[in-house]
Amino acid sequence: MGYLMKSGYGQMKLLGSRIPVNEALEDPNLDEAKKQKLRLAQEARLFAEQNLHLASSKNYTSYVELDRPYVTYVVSAAPKWELKHYQWSYPFMGKMPYKGYFHEADAVEEEKSLQKEDLDTYMRGVSAYSTLGWFNDPILSSMLRYDDYDLVNTIIHETVHATLYIKHAADFNERLATFLGNKGAELFYLKKEGADSPTLKQIQLENQDNKVFSTFISAELKLLEQWYKDLPASERSEEKRSERIRDIQKKFAAEVVPTLKTDNYKKFSEAKLNNARLLVYKTYMQDLGDFESLYNLVGQNYSKFIDSCRGLEKAHDPAASLKEMISKKQQ
Repeated sequence: MGYLMKSGYGQMKLLGSRIPVNEALEDPNLDEAKKQKLRLAQEARLFAEQNLHLASSKNYTSYVELDRPYVTYVVSAAPKWELKHYQWSYPFMGKMPYKGYFHEADAVEEEKSLQKEDLDTYMRGVSAYSTLGWFNDPILSSMLRYDDYDLVNTIIHETVHATLYIKHAADFNERLATFLGNKGAELFYLKKEGADSPTLKQIQLENQDNKVFSTFISAELKLLEQWYKDLPASERSEEKRSERIRDIQKKFAAEVVPTLKTDNYKKFSEAKLNNARLLVYKTYMQDLGDFESLYNLVGQNYSKFIDSCRGLEKAHDPAASLKEMISKKQQ
């Protein structure tokens, strides 16, 4: 209850700091670069509602200037010998594989507490999140640090959450929003700048790399999961575990990096990885090809794709049900 009360207070304080975007645009103390981002965010919001037919709301019609680089700090955790999320339960949203704090010190304290339980942990700053329609989410100053097309992607990604969110299926929800954010950003710049747009070409290259990385990490995580299951407890050691994870990074550097068109994933080879951080990749990137398959099967129609995914809302395992749906459509 203490956590929920503190989080509720932080959320109310954030919402109480909102000002209308139109007011922010008239503020002489707000620099022009931020104003340009705010205008772009409004374009993306209207495009998401009018062209992609995502939920219409008052989200992103207000602005909050934060006094910190991130709006929240998120902690995730996992057992050392199993690729399995440590989960928290929340009212209305169900189980989630992370816990967020408005103050970094609280997140650090939570991470230390989880490490005492001999869990792998990963803490990161978050620039944007969705309240899933419970409140009118503002544009945050932390979001304005993004490149233009990443800001567009984020607005669409978060609007997907407000449009369709399956309780107790956090990983599926994030992958769905990742896929639709990527596709939506492509469609936005196709309409805004045309087929020859340099921005559109960059987005397409990054989305190609997303597919390559998703294919790689999906396969490697499944192999690692099996490796954990097959390794006898008597043979377990932190050195052996670190070596196994490092083998994934070496394989990526040797086989995948030479095929990439952008620099988005090149730091993966040197990142400090453990199960908690690997599961973040699973949350956002695993089996994105399934979404691509469904998207193609519905004629690359964004609205039909979402309607098809609505049919998964009552599924016990929406990811497995998605595979079944694709199989039936292909017959």
